[in-house]
Amino acid sequence: MWRILVVEDSRTNMMLTVEVLKNAGHIPLEAVTASASFDIARRDRPDAILMDIQLPDMSGIEAARVLKSDPATSHIPIIALTALAMKGDAERMQGAGFDGYISKPFRYKKFLAEMTDVIQHHRGNGD
Repeated sequence: MWRILVVEDSRTNMMLTVEVLKNAGHIPLEAVTASASFDIARRDRPDAILMDIQLPDMSGIEAARVLKSDPATSHIPIIALTALAMKGDAERMQGAGFDGYISKPFRYKKFLAEMTDVIQHHRGNGD
């Protein structure tokens, strides 16, 4: 069981992602803006962050850079969760500091498997 911070401004996408995480036994934390995610990440130290790219206050790419530059949050894996599903986007997201990339709409099992892979790889232990 992991604590996963979901940063998503769409109420529908937030509800879906939170339910998927809960059903899989994880503890979702929620933020609807990038700035709110900074406070939650510092305070609650989630095991991973699922970051939408198009947020109201700043892009998810900018938010990932802020989180990765902060010593308090730099160790947290950040996974882009986005509808931007063009060829080359996964590489572009990784180049921007993301540890993983999942396109929306996502498939339940594939989503959970990809999230698990990123978290385990980031921890380097395979548990």
